[in-house]
Amino acid sequence: MQEQLDKALEFANYRQSFAIQRKTLKEKIDAQLTYGVNGGIFKIDRSLLNFVEMLIFKSRRENVVLLDTNDNPILIEDLTKFRDEVFDRYFSATFTYLEEYQKIKKARSVETLLEV
Repeated sequence: MQEQLDKALEFANYRQSFAIQRKTLKEKIDAQLTYGVNGGIFKIDRSLLNFVEMLIFKSRRENVVLLDTNDNPILIEDLTKFRDEVFDRYFSATFTYLEEYQKIKKARSVETLLEV
């Protein structure tokens, strides 16, 4: 009976440590997906990427006003340059997220999780 309780406690500790590590990693990636330009702060996500790409497709490349995270109007003088920067940051951050998440996922003990 004691052995079962010990295993259950060990598993509960593992799950809690896993959740904490995952949350910490997500916060780190969210910070990398924040982009400041011209006094505005943008959260880089798929909707921003799609919207910017659609504007460029519609030949709106210069002096475009975008609403930032706080709904402030921000003038983007060169939308192509802005797009390239946010795309680079997005793919860099998501690749880092994948690598770090897989390390966490492979850890099979609390001690290993804490070393990641």
